[in-house]
Amino acid sequence: MSAPIRLGTRRSALAQAQSGHVAAALEEVTGRRVELVPIVSEGDTNRASLSEIGGVGVFATRLREALLAGECDILVHSLKDLPTAMPEGLVIGATPVREDARDVVITRDGTPLHLLPAGAKVGTGSPRRIAQVRRRAPQVEVVDIRGNVDSRLERVETGELDAVILAAAGLSRLGAELTLAREDLGFSEWPTAPGQGSLAVETTADAPQELRDALAQIDDAATRLAITVERGVLEGLDAGCQAPMAAHAVVTGDSVRLRTIVYEPAGTGRIGLDVTEGLDEGYIRLNGSGNDADAADGADPNDAARQFGLSVARRLLEQGAADYVS
Repeated sequence: MSAPIRLGTRRSALAQAQSGHVAAALEEVTGRRVELVPIVSEGDTNRASLSEIGGVGVFATRLREALLAGECDILVHSLKDLPTAMPEGLVIGATPVREDARDVVITRDGTPLHLLPAGAKVGTGSPRRIAQVRRRAPQVEVVDIRGNVDSRLERVETGELDAVILAAAGLSRLGAELTLAREDLGFSEWPTAPGQGSLAVETTADAPQELRDALAQIDDAATRLAITVERGVLEGLDAGCQAPMAAHAVVTGDSVRLRTIVYEPAGTGRIGLDVTEGLDEGYIRLNGSGNDADAADGADPNDAARQFGLSVARRLLEQGAADYVS
């Protein structure tokens, strides 16, 4: 019998749930058992604000060390927490179908975020969400919080907080049964972090071909294309995962639509673009850029997607976005 595939994961309930979904998919396509290998990251032990401890890679560094050391065969990350720069020797082997990428507001009584009373306490540890809350509901008090989903929900239930902002995908993957009220936030006015709702399955560049082939079977091309565009924007801004910016791309038919906004941290200003580009036989055509050759036969569609994201980042920087993410 083949040895089990060792999947490295953080110990949090959400990380374990995410890893469980990937493990089940891999077991189905390979017929091999997938064994979860719990790994403790700095983000799990350091309770300081994410903005204080750096944000970028705080959950990924220790896991990647374990992968390179041979302690596991693959890792599962929340893609929105993953730095855009790939360490030498590692590759993203799969991006499964994306979950709901929206943010949600959780309250006790269903009062919409913008109608919460003055002084209401809204919890989130994300600079992007903080800026968005300050724009939509300037009358509330934003509380910088850490902790797992259950602890955040409990703080609303007990009245310590009046609302929290969470990722819809996390609630879905946990199978959380809410007794609290939920407000879904639309992408038009509340785009989310690059890669939100997506998972990244990482392995080593020299992983056995059998494993690489198995990962390819759970990869979703449209998800990979969309998140590559989004992360191209993040890379082009030279900003970390905790920058006050949002980027959400959707592939529909023969086009990809990207909605991206960079926020002034206090929420008083923003710079945004809403761009739709055509797709040509699965490759992004950079209309008007002089780079149509990138869509030629044999080109990597994900490299074209990255270049599209980078080009949008340049346009944001030309409009002054560097003042908000530096």
